[in-house]
Amino acid sequence: MWFGTIGGVNLRLNDTRHRARWPGLAAAVWGFVFAVPSFYWAMGGMGGVESTISPQLVELARRQDPGLIAVVWATGVLKVVGGVLGLALVRRRPWGRTANCLLQLMAWGAGVLLAWHGALFVVQGLLVQAGLIEVNPESVPVLRWYTYLWGPWFVAGGVAFMLAARAHLGTVADRRYPRMAGVAGGLGALVLSVVALVTGIG
Repeated sequence: MWFGTIGGVNLRLNDTRHRARWPGLAAAVWGFVFAVPSFYWAMGGMGGVESTISPQLVELARRQDPGLIAVVWATGVLKVVGGVLGLALVRRRPWGRTANCLLQLMAWGAGVLLAWHGALFVVQGLLVQAGLIEVNPESVPVLRWYTYLWGPWFVAGGVAFMLAARAHLGTVADRRYPRMAGVAGGLGALVLSVVALVTGIG
């Protein structure tokens, strides 16, 4: 009886640690998986291009525009960095204060940017389908992919990074400075997103 009780306590402790790690692992998988199509397209692959991205980008992809290829390579690398960030957030050995602050800054910044970006895709797509916004008819089929695939995928990644940052902060002994860094990262990303939206960039 006592052994079972003690074992149950240990089991609950292990379960708690497991739950604390899954958001970071999910963020890592999100980043690595999302990098695959970027590298595939950057190397000249055209599968899925015409049906899932805007016609303007399709034309550039067909011509192998150097600027577009460079951007696609860069986005692939950033997604890999996101995957590494997810793994860093679940590292078993403790990081130092500077590393913890940097992890919180990056995780909250990435989380807010991704969630915002994905939410814009979903909201815009739903407004178009409701007839409240008009777009070029040739863009409607592609817009559905942004509404039901890319938008939710970005939101899922953003939520994963924010949950991973929250779980990581729970493992930090001195949370004051890492928490401040996380707030700075999240607010900075939010301000950047709003400015991009207002100016028409994003």
